[in-house]
Amino acid sequence: MDERETELERRRNQLETKLVAKTMHDGEEAAKDQRAETSRKGYAQAMKISSEFLSAVIVGAVLGFVIDRFAGTSPWGLIILLLLGFCAGVLNVLRSSGVVTSPHPADRKPGVKK
Repeated sequence: MDERETELERRRNQLETKLVAKTMHDGEEAAKDQRAETSRKGYAQAMKISSEFLSAVIVGAVLGFVIDRFAGTSPWGLIILLLLGFCAGVLNVLRSSGVVTSPHPADRKPGVKK
């Protein structure tokens, strides 16, 4: 019986060692996946903010060009609307990053003071 118990104890210790190693490996994998997920979210947020900014500037420039073309006010419509587009782009970036709240009460996050 003693030899059999020793063999069982040895096997139990081996399994326990393998289980600890597997648990540590799974924890490392979970941490690596968490870091990758955070990185992807940051990249997506950066792409969203940059596209919002660029689209506001481009729309302002195109509208200014069109107004100049039809009204004959070249280059003032382009300059003014390009600056307005830039300001709108900066405001969009600030809203997306949470620095400035939305002017419409329905768009505000709960818990944010007026």
